[in-house]
Amino acid sequence: MNNQELLPIIHRVMDKLMNLGGADYDSDKNATQDQANKGLIARDFGIEEWDWPQGVGLYGLYKLQAFYGDNRYLDFFKNWIEDNLKRGLPSRNINTTTPYLAMVNLLDALGDPKYEKMCLEQAQWLMDELPKTRDHGFQHVTTAIGDRNGIKLNDGELWADTLFMTVLFLNKMGHLCHRQDWVEEAARQVLVHIKYLYDKQTGLLYHGWSFPLNNNFGGIFWCRGNSWFTYGILEYLDVARETLDKGVYNYVADTFKSQVNALRSLQAPSGLWHTVLTDPDSYEETSGSAAIAAGILKGIKIGILDDSYKECAQKALKGICGQVAEDGTVLGVSAGTAMGYDADHYKNIAIHPMAYGQSLTLIALCEALD
Repeated sequence: MNNQELLPIIHRVMDKLMNLGGADYDSDKNATQDQANKGLIARDFGIEEWDWPQGVGLYGLYKLQAFYGDNRYLDFFKNWIEDNLKRGLPSRNINTTTPYLAMVNLLDALGDPKYEKMCLEQAQWLMDELPKTRDHGFQHVTTAIGDRNGIKLNDGELWADTLFMTVLFLNKMGHLCHRQDWVEEAARQVLVHIKYLYDKQTGLLYHGWSFPLNNNFGGIFWCRGNSWFTYGILEYLDVARETLDKGVYNYVADTFKSQVNALRSLQAPSGLWHTVLTDPDSYEETSGSAAIAAGILKGIKIGILDDSYKECAQKALKGICGQVAEDGTVLGVSAGTAMGYDADHYKNIAIHPMAYGQSLTLIALCEALD
């Protein structure tokens, strides 16, 4: 697909992302466990809240702006940040770190020292105050349901999501501020998460690891969980390539290639991937498929993957474009997904338009642009 075909779709998706609005956040105070299990958490909907779905959303918009090489969406970013500062930021945790990823990449354009101060304080908090698991992994602490000022500790748990939500930001801050300790910590987190989540038999990644249980929970290979690595690890390597030890770089790149080989063999005829990657009876899921496609396209661009992967990427792009409605809504996106102990947990997650679905689709299509 060429730019002429892709750009109209991109702008429909972008316009929908920027106009997703808010949600009835108070409804979360009475959310049932069944609603939570299905991902029906109001704060995840829309574009207004300071949390991971919206943070991923901002990153997609940043990527589109970077493609154009100007500041055409800068007012949107400023207004979004300022509106959240007026409302008051939620608790510090893994997921609420995500909006800082777009912010750190926009610091020069934003031009306000207070934003740099916010990023510096968040990076130092990750280093000093975020709970750590055994082997010093970043514990996947999240916002409490129904209380944006509270936290859910997820004691002793590592999640694949953390690599995108937090490690990318810390790595970028380390390089920007010449903080070698932050750069080294980001590298450590990448290696710790590979150590506990990568499955040598399949080449895929588990959603999480529990130190208290000493297992990978249900042992499920979740599509979007894998995709956080497929795309996120290349964003990490893109920033770290000049400073990362060559042996570590090759180790991480080889892990990525092994995962992509496994993913290529699991691609559905539509070009998408199933939400439980190894279960063809589970629904095809667009956000994870988009991030996988973005990772493959970026891998080809930077030379980690050869041209034999182009067919897989193009097939995925066609499938993703087929999921974009006339009004720009990205269809087939699974809602926020907590850790699951069996495949049914992932298969029963609700389908709902989400900021990250819009964003990851934007990112995939931007990676395909010339």
